[in-house]
Amino acid sequence: VQLVESGGGLVQPGGSLKLSCAASGFTISSFVMSWYRQAPGKERELVARIRSGTGGITNYADSVKGRFTISRDNAKNTVYLQMNSLKPEDTAVYYCNARLLGANYWGQGTQVTVSS
Repeated sequence: VQLVESGGGLVQPGGSLKLSCAASGFTISSFVMSWYRQAPGKERELVARIRSGTGGITNYADSVKGRFTISRDNAKNTVYLQMNSLKPEDTAVYYCNARLLGANYWGQGTQVTVSS
């Protein structure tokens, strides 16, 4: 079982990045998929979540509403996080999470740095 994040990097304020989370060893279609982030000296926080099933109900942290969009492609076994209008306070390591009943999987994280 593995979750591999990609797409992080250095971007200027106001810029965009798209993170990807590719799953292997299991099928994400029944899982609740989430993105979390952790900034230096801070606790890990939920950024966005997308539920399984038709429609894929989404939830976002107030700090990213209107700027970030989570989506899933079950055929590709991949979850995405489109991040627009990035701010310096979005700087963090971003982690992918898959959860279903007793299963709780994490990726290794990808660094996002927003700086001029």
